[in-house]
Amino acid sequence: MAYNIDLHTHSFFSGDGVSSPEELIAAAREKGLHGFAMTDHNTCDAIAYMLEKGLMREDGLPVDGFLVIPGVEVTTADGHLLCYGTTLPFLKGIPAGEVCHVIHEHGGLAVPPHPYDLFRAGIRQNVLEEIAIDAIEVFNAATTLKRYNRQAFEYAQMKKLPMVAGSDAHHAVAIGTAYTILHTNDFSVKGILKQVLKGAELNQKYLSPKDSLRKTWNNWLRLRPKRRHTPQKKE
Repeated sequence: MAYNIDLHTHSFFSGDGVSSPEELIAAAREKGLHGFAMTDHNTCDAIAYMLEKGLMREDGLPVDGFLVIPGVEVTTADGHLLCYGTTLPFLKGIPAGEVCHVIHEHGGLAVPPHPYDLFRAGIRQNVLEEIAIDAIEVFNAATTLKRYNRQAFEYAQMKKLPMVAGSDAHHAVAIGTAYTILHTNDFSVKGILKQVLKGAELNQKYLSPKDSLRKTWNNWLRLRPKRRHTPQKKE
């Protein structure tokens, strides 16, 4: 079966995101997505929140037919790096190669988003050549210039790397603008990640000018304090 998965999303736990995990899930369902990767900037608080609220399962199976893949977007010393399939400790400022090693130790996939994007901390090609990545984001709906996506696609072709697409949504309206289509009989975190490595189809659409402007504004909001998740105490 084919599953539509947005592999790059942010909630209000990101600092520059504005939507709750519940709002993201509702919008994703409405747009026909079967799931998304929760990849907030340098925090996995949304994952803890969704597990506590019953929106995700520890065993990686879907909840009510919808799958949330745990992840994080790490601001490495060399640029942004997505992790799929696991949570991570705080790794901001660590070299990308070391972050890849930690991701693999935790059983996740290391995927650079929006590489080549000079304005959004994309990892440069000289670094890509040196680190152990598992796939590459070749279509980012919020890329600054379309040629950055083309360059990422050409690099993935040259290196024969699996390719993924994501909306890079920072608010619920934008989720599912771009997504990855994965064919598998195993609709679970494990099954989806396994299929990422085998290859996928990409739904490629750019954010509208309005949504792009909103995302630019959200980038400024990244300077504000992030929301923190405090686990509820059991009675």
